[in-house]
Parts: sequence; structure tokens; C-alpha cells
Amino acid sequence: MVIDPAQGLLMRDFTGATPRNVLISSAANKIPLLRSVMQAARRIDTHIRVFAGDASDGVTSRYFADGFIQLPRTQTENADALVQICMANGIGTVIPTRDGELGFWSAHADAFASHGIEVVVSSPQAIQLSLDKLLFAKRGAAGSPLLVIPAWLAPEEGATLVVKERFGAGSRSIGINLDQTTARAHASTLNEPIFQPFVQGREVSVDAWLDQAHRVRGLVLRRRDQVLNGESVITTTFRDTSLEAACKAFLESHALRGPVVLQLIVDNRNVPHVIELNARFGGASTAAIAAGLDVWFWTLNERFGIGESDVSFQRIPGEVRQVRVPVDQHFYDPDL
Repeated sequence: MVIDPAQGLLMRDFTGATPRNVLISSAANKIPLLRSVMQAARRIDTHIRVFAGDASDGVTSRYFADGFIQLPRTQTENADALVQICMANGIGTVIPTRDGELGFWSAHADAFASHGIEVVVSSPQAIQLSLDKLLFAKRGAAGSPLLVIPAWLAPEEGATLVVKERFGAGSRSIGINLDQTTARAHASTLNEPIFQPFVQGREVSVDAWLDQAHRVRGLVLRRRDQVLNGESVITTTFRDTSLEAACKAFLESHALRGPVVLQLIVDNRNVPHVIELNARFGGASTAAIAAGLDVWFWTLNERFGIGESDVSFQRIPGEVRQVRVPVDQHFYDPDL
């Protein structure tokens, strides 16, 4: 065992062992994600430990992981400390899960790779495009069969509007279907607002997984039947082969890697409009795993070079409806 000098934590010393353990950064309360990674890891090697990592030590994921590591913030000055933490815990794979940290992990992925640690993240260019909604609206559709909803720094006349933050997850502060006056008032409450035309239609999420060569190896469409705080509480998978082909072409044009989520609105004429791209696993993406999109097994399989034939998408013949509900979990220990 070793003592981490920065945090005073007692950690197992894996120095010299094959770094097969997995770190989920910004694990927070993402229990379904954590469990899906643990299930995939067990299929690769029952000895792989999946660590929940977070800057806060009060996250609930710590009670469900194989171990918990309180991490320094994902800032450049902490990059070396994060490498040392990974090496000390035998971590060979890092899975970022929050938009706000993707830029850091992408920028430093090569540095981690030089220590035998792979970060499952897209290229810096793809991350920049996915995080900047204004840039994405201008460049995201280049060479793609899909339309991307335009975005402006000031409201344009003649349309009802959506107003949201230019950067980061803006779902909690989003204003939808607003007139010009209300849109301007709502924008005044945001840090860096952008304006988009309101498109009436049904919301669709597209979960996909891309390999290291940026090829889509599988994708699943699902309706967002009920949404709360930007997350799908109820979501149902469905098939549309032409939309699947268009989404595949769109995603493969952006140098993405690993699990991603494309958000769409399909209007009343059945025309899809891209809202945004999330270059990470989504909050309800476990529904796609249940439909056969085996993202974490493929990720670890690719990491350890087990076999190309194991990365094959076998979609279930039917559909999946996922309903997210809180569940009480009890822990029994005389030392609590």
C-alpha cells in the first residue's frame, strides 16, 4: 500500500502490474453508467477494478464502485498529479463523463498515453466543436446529409426562439418557444447566450460508438418521451434505417471516438434537425446498451486488443423502453 501525499489516502500499489483498472472521472451520482462499465469490465477480466473518481468526496457513486478516488480538478496544473494517481492505482483506461472536463482530457490524452493510460475521448477539434454550440451550428453540417439548427448571437426577426448558453450543458437554463421580447429578457439572465429558431417536433437521441479509426460501429435511435432537467426520464428505442444512415455519415465526419450522443428534433414533415452533439456517454444511454450497443465492452476490448470480431453490433430484434426511477440502497456495517 502507498499513501497519496496530496490527499493522505491509502491506496493499493499496482506499480509494475498491467494497468487494466478503469477510472470514471466526474462520476458524481452516475450509478447506471458506473454499473454498465463494471458489467463490461467483468466480462473482460474479473480482476479489473472500476474506480469512481470525483473532485467531491460526497458523491454517491463511491458506494457502488470497486473503489473511490477523490481527484484534483481537471486543470492543466494538475495533469501530472492525475497521471501519478492513475499509475498508483493500476488504471489503464480513463472514461471522462462531463462536458466541462472533455477539453482537459482531450488536450492531455497523448501525455497520459505515454504512461500507458488511455483516455476514451475524441480529438481536441471534435471536442471544441461539440462544446461550442455557436461553432457547431456554423460548421457541424459541413458535408453532412443532416441539417443543423442555426444559432446567432442576437435574435433574428420572424421566428419564435430558443435561448440557451453557448457553452456547456444549457438544458437547465434553456428558454423554449419565446417571442423576441421574452427571448431577450431570458438571455439577460445567461452568461453567453445564443439564439436559435424554435423547431416544433419530437425529440430524438442517437447513441453511437465510434472506434479509434472514427468509424461508427453501431448506433441506436430513441425517442425522448419524458424529459426532466435535460435528461430522459422515459425513453424508447426505435428503428429508422434512413435516419440511422444519415446519423452515421454525420458522426463519421467529425473525428469522434467512443460513446457519443447526437440530439435531434424530427419536425412535423419528418425532417431531422440536429440540435447538438455530446461527445460522451449520455444520461440515458444505458437504454442503448440494453438494445445491444455494447459500448463499454467494445471500449475495453479495443483497449486490450482482445479481438476485432468481438466488436460487432447485434441489435435486439425488438425495442426497449427505459424508465429511470430513484431506488433506495441499504448498506449494513457495524462501523457506520
